[in-house]
Amino acid sequence: MDNTPETSTMSAWRRETYGPAAGTTLQEIPVPVPGRGEVVLRVTATALNAGDVRLMLGDPLLVRPVFGLTKPKYPVRGIEVAGTVVAVGPDVVGAELDEHVVGELVGGGGLATYVRVPAARLVPVPPDVEPAVAACLPVAGGTAWQALDLAEVGLRAGSAPRVLIIGASGGVGTFAVQLAALRGAEVWATCRTRNAPLIEHLGATRTLDHRTSPLSELPAEHFDAVIDIAGGMPLRDLQRLVAPGGTVVLVTGDGGHVLGPVPRMIKAAFLSIGSRRIRPLAASPRPEVLAKLLELVAEGRISPVIEREYPFAEASAALAHIEAGHTVGKLVVRGA
Repeated sequence: MDNTPETSTMSAWRRETYGPAAGTTLQEIPVPVPGRGEVVLRVTATALNAGDVRLMLGDPLLVRPVFGLTKPKYPVRGIEVAGTVVAVGPDVVGAELDEHVVGELVGGGGLATYVRVPAARLVPVPPDVEPAVAACLPVAGGTAWQALDLAEVGLRAGSAPRVLIIGASGGVGTFAVQLAALRGAEVWATCRTRNAPLIEHLGATRTLDHRTSPLSELPAEHFDAVIDIAGGMPLRDLQRLVAPGGTVVLVTGDGGHVLGPVPRMIKAAFLSIGSRRIRPLAASPRPEVLAKLLELVAEGRISPVIEREYPFAEASAALAHIEAGHTVGKLVVRGA
């Protein structure tokens, strides 16, 4: 069924070339029409991520064959979106008109009035969960969940693992601390000193600022798992921190301008021959995980840390804030 909004155009924040947030402009473009298996959402809230900045900059160059060789294939940023279904395409199962849903987009599109989404990526939002809260979950919450699964945190019976989360104050990190604590882990976390009270409130037993307390000073084989979100630390130093049978999970996509994290991933594969594994995480959309995260939020067991909400008219400023780095938790742009 096609129930596309009567208006033929909509507002969208677009950047037609790769580059910084300053080049993002508000434009009028056609309202999307749902294809087979797709729905159109009126966007209620969009959460921004470091991944939005990487796609905006086209960095590393390795991503450009997929996301556009010379200019962005998806010129509208925003990949975490909550909204209301306003149009349903053919063969859609599990999404209905006027339903409030949340999900992860393909490539972007959330910084617009309307967006087209494969229905299979969407999950209904419980009535008592605010759209801005729901929008923070698909990428940031989902990545944290998958990182802990890859490290088998909470999946082994009979022990309370000790977990180190490096870079705990960002969107993924704030979820990783909460979820690891829920899984019964003793959570150690790195963050700036000023963010330590927040991270401890979220469930960390101990926090440290690795700029003043180097991780090299931590005892060897002290952790069952290390979740590296910040990047920048030598792999052997990370590996030294985990006990035999433990796992280092690389969440960060940092690396060189051309190949990005690929050289680091190859080195990790060689170093993983033995009992202390280093495993890069390739997080993917997982609607079943998103549904569990929504349940935890509805039950009051986890909550996103939202540093700031921006009105739609200031979406370019929100992108610039993310681009500058050091965001605590998440940034959310409200719908137009």
